[in-house]
Amino acid sequence: MDKPDGKESRIRPAVEKDIPEITAIEQDVFHIPWSEESIRHDILENPASRWLVVADDEDHVIAYAGMWLVIDEGHILNVAVRRADQGQGYGRQIMEALIRLAVDEGMRLMTLEVRRSNVRAQGLYHRCGFLDVGYRKRYYDDNREDALIMYQDLV
Repeated sequence: MDKPDGKESRIRPAVEKDIPEITAIEQDVFHIPWSEESIRHDILENPASRWLVVADDEDHVIAYAGMWLVIDEGHILNVAVRRADQGQGYGRQIMEALIRLAVDEGMRLMTLEVRRSNVRAQGLYHRCGFLDVGYRKRYYDDNREDALIMYQDLV
């Protein structure tokens, strides 16, 4: 897959060697990041979990996304792009790959929560076909901000 500046990137399942880079991106972009231990457990030990990465031509993580498969629902956990690479289409690429994976896994719908103030992420999710369906009041522990619940029907 070509990046706008001509460099190559590819989407693949996350593996153990990616965990430190995923953790670094997680800590850089989220107010309440997952710990390395939680990421490690989810990628390596949780049978309901699926994580993908966008890797550059040197196999470094540019972006990642994770979801849990629960009955017929793909619940998106986290989506993040390395700060230096934001705004270059990687968020859309990883979201589209995650949606394809959910379909391939037999999921009928996808859900996620996003901060009400994160308009940029909401725009990405809308462009990928997600709809606003409700709110979780005071969802985030750091500032008690509400979460917007978003949904996409896959069938």
